Amino acid sequence: MKRIIKYAICLAAIVMSAIQTYACSRNDSIVSVPALEFAKEIKSDSVRLVDVRTPQEYAEGHICGAVNINVQSEGFVPTVEESLSKDSTVFVYCRSGKRSLDAAKILTKLGYKVINLSGGIMEWKEKNLPVVVGD
Repeated sequence: MKRIIKYAICLAAIVMSAIQTYACSRNDSIVSVPALEFAKEIKSDSVRLVDVRTPQEYAEGHICGAVNINVQSEGFVPTVEESLSKDSTVFVYCRSGKRSLDAAKILTKLGYKVINLSGGIMEWKEKNLPVVVGD
């Protein structure tokens, strides 16, 4: 019985250690917000709005004022560093929120303050918020 208790305590310690490691490795400085809050926040002059999808996706419909910097391109980091100031908050979005979260992690590591559109442009459209086609 004592052996079982020792194993249980050992297992609990391992699980707690893994949870603590996970919690410390998460990037709590990235904020993800829903579409309606995102829409309010991007009205400020001190923000940069970045669509991190492909150029084709961007042309099919994007949020007004967004610049397209494809997170999947090899030139993502150099383009970001050339075109975005660290003095402004960078608002990122993609189709569903996954790629923009990846982009937010990269941008945060580079020293940018980042806000992510949690549901991407899909959520944006679901809330009947405007998009620009073409451009």
